[in-house]
Amino acid sequence: MRTLCPNLDREDGLETVLEVPIPEEMFASPKHRTRHNMKYHTDEKSAASVFGSRDAEIQLLLGVVGAPLIPHPIRSQHSINTKINDHPIEASMAKYIVQQYVAAAGGEGALNSIDSMYAMGKIKMVASEFSAGDGMGLNKGNMMKIKSVKNGSGEMGGFVLWQKRPDLWSIELVVSGCKISAGSDGKVAWRQTPWHHSHASRGPARPLRRSLQGLDPKSVANLFSTSICIGEKTVNEEDCFVLKLEAEPSSLKARSSSKVEVMRHTVWGYFSQRTGLLFQLEDTHLLRIKAPGNDVFWETTMESLILDYRTIDGVNIAHAGRTSVSLFRFGENTEGHTRTRMEEVWTIEEVDFNIKGLSADCFLPPSDLMKEDEMGHDVNKKSRLGFKTPKIRSCRRSVSKIMSIDEEDLEDYEADEES
Repeated sequence: MRTLCPNLDREDGLETVLEVPIPEEMFASPKHRTRHNMKYHTDEKSAASVFGSRDAEIQLLLGVVGAPLIPHPIRSQHSINTKINDHPIEASMAKYIVQQYVAAAGGEGALNSIDSMYAMGKIKMVASEFSAGDGMGLNKGNMMKIKSVKNGSGEMGGFVLWQKRPDLWSIELVVSGCKISAGSDGKVAWRQTPWHHSHASRGPARPLRRSLQGLDPKSVANLFSTSICIGEKTVNEEDCFVLKLEAEPSSLKARSSSKVEVMRHTVWGYFSQRTGLLFQLEDTHLLRIKAPGNDVFWETTMESLILDYRTIDGVNIAHAGRTSVSLFRFGENTEGHTRTRMEEVWTIEEVDFNIKGLSADCFLPPSDLMKEDEMGHDVNKKSRLGFKTPKIRSCRRSVSKIMSIDEEDLEDYEADEES
């Protein structure tokens, strides 16, 4: 990972300090070795100049895979090792498995000693789109055929994550010269992208999914503390216990709007029977986009294989993994059914705990979001996800109507289809 960039204006000038380290592959590859991609872009005009015909793919990858959130806030418990008696057998088994996970991750004492965390890593993202073939409905069991393969070589990037208990976090992610920022101050979750201004997510502030991919064992334990055990399953030749957690109805309602209903959001944790550690994290959520005469449904499924655990200050932290994403759109018109697949491969380069000087002030929302929220003015709505059009567009929307990351992207796409 490179932290300095050569001065592109003056060869004898000082090098630029990068806010987010960039993988060496981005400098070595002719695809990325351009003046534009050595800088981060945070406005709509510059984003259009960088992406060109690839803007829809970049927006798709960052909008869905960049900074997804988990179903609901994690309850911070005083003690992870709670009693397992007086619970139904499925819940008791889940609590026992979580206790074994805590022990394998380093023990309750080690996990409770961590107040803050820093992680830096690199990622590679790729997307491909599938659709139903020959107008045949998916409900007839026909195979999907490839409609187009996008960006086969993948987009390289890096990220920096900061976190402080109980629910403060901030992430900056750069992919192919495009920077996305997201965070939470414990009251509201927000994000910024090159194609629209800062905006808040609908509903209560929720933790970042990336933290639960083996980086924050205590949050993983707290998340699954109220889950149930639904059995066993072999994943990549690893025998695992499967824990299941459903999002609460109140959380789903808070994330819904008059046009979009979040119908369900389920999380599964696959814990290795051999090591006790989290081996795979899977979650899926279903949305209904309400439209006159023909509602459209979106189902998003994410599966993260968590690998390469290493002990850092007595805590087992995953240093690599792979996430596969399936985005399925369906409704009454079977010819309009589409399935888009995405994949992200990541490795962690650095991890540290209990960062000195990291205070709550480091997680404040962007000033433009705070100002717009206080004044009640409109802010730029995110450009609609261009699955079929490369043109970046924007419109206006008030902060109070902004939805969470995934829901907003899909709502915008449906609005684009109707216009």
